[in-house]
Amino acid sequence: MRTKIIAGNWKMNKTAAEAVVLIDEIKSALDGVTGVDVVVCPPATDLKDAGAALKESFISLGSQNVHWAESGAFTGEISATMLCELGVGYAIIGHSERRQYFGESNESVNKRTQAALKAGLIPIVCVGETLEERDSGQMEQVVTSQVVEGLADLGDDLSRVVIAYEPVWAIGTGRTATPAQAQEVHALIRRTLAGISSGNVANAIQIQYGGSMKPDNAAELLAQPDIDGGLIGGAALVADSFAAIVKAAL
Repeated sequence: MRTKIIAGNWKMNKTAAEAVVLIDEIKSALDGVTGVDVVVCPPATDLKDAGAALKESFISLGSQNVHWAESGAFTGEISATMLCELGVGYAIIGHSERRQYFGESNESVNKRTQAALKAGLIPIVCVGETLEERDSGQMEQVVTSQVVEGLADLGDDLSRVVIAYEPVWAIGTGRTATPAQAQEVHALIRRTLAGISSGNVANAIQIQYGGSMKPDNAAELLAQPDIDGGLIGGAALVADSFAAIVKAAL
């Protein structure tokens, strides 16, 4: 039985001081909760203070990105070693916004994932199709290639990866993915994983849903057989909403 994982992607929101306040509210709202992996991923400028606020908490700290090099002339980037020193345990890689706005490719996702694993971080690798790709019948091809190419050559480390499926077409477009549509792609991802690993590894990997999961749809989505959690955007910025999603995973 796979443990559910709920991760909050705060994106470019919250100062360091505001992050501490939100973390304290989340800790209070989740007091006594067990049996779910919970991660918060604040902006890089917040990581040190957020890590201090999460000490002695069951909630893990995550980064929104990680670079593939240990050091060097990569202005604006952060290495896995730097993140580990701040107590970071997870790193989001290949988010749809990184792909759309900053040119992330399957190749760069793979390099970042390998660097994260080497340093002991758990990568949350994002995959998903755009509206144009879905409407033109390319969903399966796009998602499969993102999984195969983004996770190439990981060997036994593949078992330590978390996948997040983002139906980009259902984020901010007015269209929504039904639980059945989400489950269809999650099942495709797991079949694809089974094709590049053993069945046991594929069945053990956590696959999150990243398509606007909210308190009112979380339970139905999380009840699907291949949906193992959520990568939460807007709802992660409100303690009660985030806590409600975590509790729906119990």
